[in-house]
Amino acid sequence: MRKEGRKDRCTILSEVALESLKEYWSEYKPEKWLFSGAEDGRHISTRTVQAIFEQAKEKASIRKDVTIHSLRHSFATHLLEGGTDLRYIQELLGHKNSKTTEIYTHVSNKALGKIISPLDTMDFKEMKE
Repeated sequence: MRKEGRKDRCTILSEVALESLKEYWSEYKPEKWLFSGAEDGRHISTRTVQAIFEQAKEKASIRKDVTIHSLRHSFATHLLEGGTDLRYIQELLGHKNSKTTEIYTHVSNKALGKIISPLDTMDFKEMKE
């Protein structure tokens, strides 16, 4: 659960991420916040998260202009491409209006390329007999 725009959000946590968090927890043993900030008793700041993201992009040689918000967009797009119903994605993103989710989760060329024409699934040999 986290707050964004003063709204509670629930989302999924992958097993891979959970294992990484367990390792982190075991090594750093955070007391109040999972990710502590520079000041005692404070959580990590948005600016620090952005800086870490930029450093990770550089380290991975990613030249594309992406932001942390791009991760949210990619998350939604991958769910959609993986067959997750738009209503579930809407709930995970915390959108009240489904139109917001439809705009947010653009249809990618990859997904369009996977569409098979109904004609290609028909057995015409069987129809002739």
